[in-house]
Amino acid sequence: MKMDLQAVFLDRDGTIGGDDKVHYPGDFKLYTNSKMDIDYLKKFVQVFSFTNQPGISFGEVNIEDFYNELMGFGFDDVFLCPHHHKEGCNCRKPHPGMLKEAAYKYQLNLKHCVVIGDRWSDMVAASKTNSVRILVKTGAGMSTLHDHFEKLKGIEIDFVAENLTEAVNWIRGRYHLS
Repeated sequence: MKMDLQAVFLDRDGTIGGDDKVHYPGDFKLYTNSKMDIDYLKKFVQVFSFTNQPGISFGEVNIEDFYNELMGFGFDDVFLCPHHHKEGCNCRKPHPGMLKEAAYKYQLNLKHCVVIGDRWSDMVAASKTNSVRILVKTGAGMSTLHDHFEKLKGIEIDFVAENLTEAVNWIRGRYHLS
């Protein structure tokens, strides 16, 4: 039975590249297979970036630089929260605002979407929309599993992957992509 997959949402820092810190465009480096993984998924579904980038609200970098960088990596669209966590917006993960914005813009049923990230906030945002949740161990993933498990209480992670490639392979098997 082929399951319906509509889109995949990928976090930026620690998921597709970098590490557990934020690196601004120009200093950010993709992991070796990330571009190939994004291109593979795009053969079957839309692939979106969703990322918190509070440096924008501090005036340290501009939103256009992030947008251009992420679109250059091959994403179909970019959903970005430019706010600091103290600003109380609804778009900053762990809130599901970016996912809901994408659902509205692209008529998605988020239950038929996958979220891949390395932080507890990615998993909480995904759980609030009943999206499929994949945690990667890269970036802050190990810290999420060992130091932030209390923030994940009551949240089921569908798959824990070593890296983005293993997450994509899991999607490939679950949704029968070939």
